[in-house]
Amino acid sequence: MKTTIQLFRELYENFNNRQIDLVISKMTPDVKWANGMDGGYVYGHDGVREYWTRQFKIIKSQVTPLQIEVENSSVKIKVHQIVHDLEGNLLADELVVHHFNLTNGKISEFVIGSKENQI
Repeated sequence: MKTTIQLFRELYENFNNRQIDLVISKMTPDVKWANGMDGGYVYGHDGVREYWTRQFKIIKSQVTPLQIEVENSSVKIKVHQIVHDLEGNLLADELVVHHFNLTNGKISEFVIGSKENQI
């Protein structure tokens, strides 16, 4: 059985490899997912898939988990996020905190943390 930390390391690897269906399969059907490009949230598997499909047509992003903290059904991950436009121009190179809530072992909510929520 995978630990929560192993699960999230694989999820980030799958996201970086654009294997979005593998990542989405680890979400609840009614997942609430932060829309980092436009603000607000997208909902459900279809909403996340549409959001990522649109995102990948505009930018190239790579997120690497640096530190993962698990407390009950809450997961906080410090990530190194690098974002380029499709021409290769650097748009962002920063540390960001991702917050996840789990329900029955699946992601039910994703929130992008602010600097005061750093690990």
